[in-house]
Amino acid sequence: MKFVVRTAADEDAPIIAGLTRNAWAGKVSVTSSGHRETAVLVAEHLRQGGGFILLNENEPIGSVRWLPHDTEPGCWEILRMGVLPEYRGNNLSQHLLEAVIHHGRDSGIGELRLAVRSDQPKLVDFYSAFAFELAEELEYSHANPLEPAPLVMRRTLR
Repeated sequence: MKFVVRTAADEDAPIIAGLTRNAWAGKVSVTSSGHRETAVLVAEHLRQGGGFILLNENEPIGSVRWLPHDTEPGCWEILRMGVLPEYRGNNLSQHLLEAVIHHGRDSGIGELRLAVRSDQPKLVDFYSAFAFELAEELEYSHANPLEPAPLVMRRTLR
């Protein structure tokens, strides 16, 4: 297996929407909006921020996106990271996360943020291994008001 991370393009929006739905199926609570991901929303996210696709050979097996924070310049929010179930357990999502970290640093971004669903606390340890820290004082700007508030984590890049 040869894994490569590449920058997502507009035409990747349907692929990323499908990857998100498939990666989250049976893994993330059915109430998550990720299960209703659409190519239209993904395309909007790619235009406003960006994304990466993880490939095995030439087959898309995972993706991640980021958006500039609504009110804080120099801050990106990472969202919708996922790897297809058959590829889990190989630490592949770290390639996506590292790609965003490096791209953020190269782009002069000072801080990255992400949200961890309250029903997935084990992800806090995963992100902590990449120097993300819990930031209980922060609220996630894309939180679903019908669900418990997620844990927000941040990483300074400067």
